[in-house]
Amino acid sequence: MTAEEDPYGIDLEACRGRQRRLLEAVAPDGTDLLVISRRESIQWLTGVHIAAPYEPLAAIDAAGRVTLVLPSRQVNQPAAADELLPYEEKWHSTLRDVQQAASAAVLHAALKTKPRRIGCEYGSFGLHLSAGWDAATFDLEPTMFRLRRHKDPDELRMLRHANEANQAMYRVAREMVRPGVNELDVYTELYATAVTTLGEPPTYIGQDYRSGARGGAPRDRVAQAGELYIFDLGVGFRGYYSDNCRTLAVSGEPTDAQQRAWEAVKAIFPLVESTIEPGASCRQLFETVQKQLDEYLPWKFDSHLGHGVGLAPQEGPHLNPYWDDTFAEGDFLAVEPGLYFEEALRHGVRLEQNYLVTASGVELLTDWPLGL
Repeated sequence: MTAEEDPYGIDLEACRGRQRRLLEAVAPDGTDLLVISRRESIQWLTGVHIAAPYEPLAAIDAAGRVTLVLPSRQVNQPAAADELLPYEEKWHSTLRDVQQAASAAVLHAALKTKPRRIGCEYGSFGLHLSAGWDAATFDLEPTMFRLRRHKDPDELRMLRHANEANQAMYRVAREMVRPGVNELDVYTELYATAVTTLGEPPTYIGQDYRSGARGGAPRDRVAQAGELYIFDLGVGFRGYYSDNCRTLAVSGEPTDAQQRAWEAVKAIFPLVESTIEPGASCRQLFETVQKQLDEYLPWKFDSHLGHGVGLAPQEGPHLNPYWDDTFAEGDFLAVEPGLYFEEALRHGVRLEQNYLVTASGVELLTDWPLGL
């Protein structure tokens, strides 16, 4: 399939637009070089998805010229960069131990002018990169995290396709879940469904596939009558993540307590949809939901209410009392209220919807069955 035939191929103009927005955001800092070292940040800026353990690097000068250092096996693919350079990621088919040392050496050699002030991602800016540069630095990560929240149309195409896999997986789960079904068999079938729907292997598969438990990887265990089976599914499509959840009653018919918990959790979504708009407080929404679900104690809502999703499974904004974020147009959200109580609910109910924040509110992206 050629790039022209692939609806999910790299959108070079969209990447160039993100590069311009980044330069505009750091212009007041007077930097003459940005060094990008997080794999997801590099994909956001250049369109190239690079899996671990490889360590690509990108540099953008003040004029907007992009130098991209990639593993040699990927250097000929399309990318929004002005210069693509290979580093030797393997020697005679064996992975080299220190990937960033190899890519950093190539980047240092390619940059002819010594920078005076470098914007860099402190969390991944290793000593291999800083060695040899007598330059002032500032942390680029807060700016990158903020800019990555706004999802462009090419990113939304990726996220929607990942969600198509999730939707198909829930359909299969509803067909399979019954007393006596093995968690590993369900997981295997759902993984196969994701591959078939995406048309290629996922770049990630997660998260929760346990019956009668709050979450976790599947076990060699059969589902029991009376349990609730939480499917919090995440699929990665070329580096972009999905994350949403449905809960199913293993017996097919929930108990009165389980149904009541489901109704309480489901009632959160109209509140969410009437509250979220650009500028609204994420913390205040969390606190409102916490107060509403606390009416059902001893059933507990004791987790975050949600988060952004994109090139990381969890990113801003944070619907969490430990952050004081506000919603912004372009946020792609996972909102996941729940109630948990092992004795009466075996083990609990979690529902998770995805929304896109628009200029006037939110758009529901996961309009699929929620029922137990």
